[in-house]
Formats: sequence, C-alpha cells, structure tokens
Amino acid sequence: MRTNYKENFSYKSAQKRVKDIKGFYVHLIIYLFVNIAIFVVTTQGEGFISGISNLSNYSTIFFWGIGLFAHWASVFGPNFIFGKKWEERKVREYMEKEEKQRWE
Repeated sequence: MRTNYKENFSYKSAQKRVKDIKGFYVHLIIYLFVNIAIFVVTTQGEGFISGISNLSNYSTIFFWGIGLFAHWASVFGPNFIFGKKWEERKVREYMEKEEKQRWE
C-alpha cells in the first residue's frame, strides 16, 4: 500500500514538474512575440535607428524580463531552502504522523 502511495506521489510530482516547465516555455514564447511586436510598432513611427536609441522602448522588455527571470528561477533554479529533499522529508513526516494517529 505504501508503494502505491509513493508511486502515485512520484507520478503526481513528475506531472506537476512537467506542467511547470511547460508553463515557463509558454510564458517565454509569449514574452518574445509580444515584445518583438511592441518593439516593431514603437520603432516604426520613429525610424529604426532612433527607435533603437530610445530607452523607453525597452521598459516592457526589462520589467517583464524580471518577471520571466523569477518564473525561470521558480521552475529551474536551485531550491536552497525548500528543495526536493526537504519536500520528501516533510511528506514522509506527515505520512508517518497520520499513520501513527490512525493506529492510536
């Protein structure tokens, strides 16, 4: 019974990981398309050379880039404090606690 739970937990964990990675890549693709479109539209009126030199055209790219970096860090970055080992240890701790309460 415990093996089934562990296999089920592993499957759910892997499924969540794949969903998180897919979410990041979708975010990245939208970021690229939207920012390219914004850049093209804003530089068309000014001319390409003057549009490139206008720093206000980079504000969306910069601030959204910070959010994209945070998303990357949450998906692929190292988990120093609440890493995978910590999660597994806590899950085992709660399972043992629940099992102990069931038998009392």
